Amino acid sequence: MGCVHGKCCTRYPSPSVGGSRDFRELGPYGTQRKHILTQSSLQFVPVPSHNFTLEYSVLTQRGYYPDSPDKENQDSFCIRTQFQGNPSVHFFGVYDGHGEFGAQCSNFVKDRLVENLSSDFALLEDPVKAYTSAFLTTNEDLHKNEIDDSLSGTTAITVLVIGDTLYVANVGDSRAVLAVKDGNRVVAEDLSTDQTPFRRDEYERVKLCGARVLSVDQVEGHKDPDIQTWGDEESQGDDPPRLWVQNGTVPGAAFTRSVGDMLAETIGVIAVPEVSTVQLTPNHLFFVVASDGVFEFLSSQTVVDMAASYSDPRDACAAIAGESYKLWYIWTWIRRGQCQHCNKDQEQEGKGSI
Repeated sequence: MGCVHGKCCTRYPSPSVGGSRDFRELGPYGTQRKHILTQSSLQFVPVPSHNFTLEYSVLTQRGYYPDSPDKENQDSFCIRTQFQGNPSVHFFGVYDGHGEFGAQCSNFVKDRLVENLSSDFALLEDPVKAYTSAFLTTNEDLHKNEIDDSLSGTTAITVLVIGDTLYVANVGDSRAVLAVKDGNRVVAEDLSTDQTPFRRDEYERVKLCGARVLSVDQVEGHKDPDIQTWGDEESQGDDPPRLWVQNGTVPGAAFTRSVGDMLAETIGVIAVPEVSTVQLTPNHLFFVVASDGVFEFLSSQTVVDMAASYSDPRDACAAIAGESYKLWYIWTWIRRGQCQHCNKDQEQEGKGSI
């Protein structure tokens, strides 16, 4: 799981699906004390064109894999300040690798994408076009590289700060979220939309490209494959719809866009980013960029609530990563029917309660 927290210029929240925190509880940027997991350094970078300073920190934490104790952290991140030599342009990105060579893919893409974007001299004239070109070029560069990306690849969520404007480019199911002061509340505003088969438009697009869309239970014959509805991401995250080739059991992708994944490309997985634009105002407090290792367990609003309760981005990153890791751990052991917090054995009840 990866997390970048950036801030423009004590209570620990409980995870929740929705809602918002009352700004009066938090103070201007929170009052929580130092978090026990805080390790990374705090960085500052000015945006002189609009007379404010970005304060940011980053943290990456390996997920919980009890059956693979030596599995490497496949997430990576990239931060480039003073992009193209411009003191008011800064870049932040989180990359979530997957597959056997996912770590190599995410590390390759984190460097190559920013290089391709930086080399585009039309970037400031048309950031959206430059973003799309950089992602597609990076995808081709990965295919041509010695890294085997036939069944491996990476998602990418990136934020380009150009003066007082954020350009957010997303490929995959990681996410960027903005904290907005709304009266006495701090409200989460998603800057990206997860690209998965849960989205009807993405589902229909990959189906037209020849993908079978089924959950693992459907592939294994435990559920009817003709039922093409899976609820929503929050309720069905443990067995989501995935993409499969016809008459095969690969690649099993739970996303519809990525960089790499050559086999998945044949059934509609693309590297074309969705780009959103937000012009900053005094009510925009900070943004958080993180992989689905965070957002699979914490809602956007919960992440914003947690970040808002700390005055230091380092503590915010530590709190978010720590809480998502804890929930990942509990979820894993509930699934195994071995969670010590369960009232009854999972095999007997079919579920656990905490």
